[in-house]
Amino acid sequence: MNPSAMRRATSLSSHLGQTDRIFASPRTRQLLAAVDDGLEQIERGLDTELIFADTIADASTRYLLEAGGKRVRPMLILLTAQLGAGNTVDVITAAEAIEITHLASLYHDDVMDDADRRRGVPSAHAVFGNSVAILTGDLLFARASQLMAGLGERAIRLQAKTFERLVLGQLHETVGPQDGDDPEEHYIQVLADKTGSLIAAAAQAGVIFSGADETFEAAVVEYGEKIGVAFQLIDDVIDLSPQPEETGKVPGTDLRAGVATLPLIHLRVLAETDADAAALLARIEAEAAAGTEGEASADFARAITELRQHPVTTRTLAEAHRWADEAVAALEPLPDGPVKQALTRFAETIVDRSK
Repeated sequence: MNPSAMRRATSLSSHLGQTDRIFASPRTRQLLAAVDDGLEQIERGLDTELIFADTIADASTRYLLEAGGKRVRPMLILLTAQLGAGNTVDVITAAEAIEITHLASLYHDDVMDDADRRRGVPSAHAVFGNSVAILTGDLLFARASQLMAGLGERAIRLQAKTFERLVLGQLHETVGPQDGDDPEEHYIQVLADKTGSLIAAAAQAGVIFSGADETFEAAVVEYGEKIGVAFQLIDDVIDLSPQPEETGKVPGTDLRAGVATLPLIHLRVLAETDADAAALLARIEAEAAAGTEGEASADFARAITELRQHPVTTRTLAEAHRWADEAVAALEPLPDGPVKQALTRFAETIVDRSK
């Protein structure tokens, strides 16, 4: 494995914690080893698949890949694949395709959100410009589709359905809730489409391409979708984190860009009857209206601190835990063993990220 891949790969045991590794049973250690070996294969594959003869394309497509990433989706593919034949060639290929699809969505999302940073580095559009960033995302979607096409019609349909949901999620986030829509329900559906759909596709791909029992598919799809929602709700809380060196983002980045996260949605509802909530909302929205050029104001920084400590953020955390609990409950049809245990532990680590 080359040095750059070693730098990017994140082991399953790192995701689940050192305690899990120390006290793991022999079967669990075997699972950890299989998943970690698969992650290394996927990293090598990503390095190969994202080589382009065109100099500009090669630089732009590899930019966010080299910036790192947790490789959550490949890890889930590898985990559910252990319900079948394990790390088959098709499983590895599907994992590469889904991770490239995820990378592509980041290029587009950052342009749409006018995000300054991603994975601790300047966002791609800040480096290459909006047009190149959008075209790079398109190029990555094309490369992912090529990989899926090699796996047959089932893979093509899975990719197409997931891509459609990714676009619909971004579209609905962009236009916002319409008259008569419940803002929270609208937001949760956006999260399910933008994040849950691809995580669910990853979990399903592991079952499909390892030849596992097809009756497991519905369970892991529901698990993946609910974990995706929980993941993004925790990200809403992390956006308020006072530790940018750990999150790679300046506190309040999403809010300053005008992104309506769940704490803000709850705050808007509360502001209709609570004067203090209305005042806090006005301070946050004033900064968003002013744009994202330059440093955030001192008052905005104070407002983010207040929002982080506000009951609406506590409520968001509670909702993230509820979605994670429902994801674990969806795993009931899976056989007891290390795969089910690892998926359960992974759900717990998702909601622990805000601590």
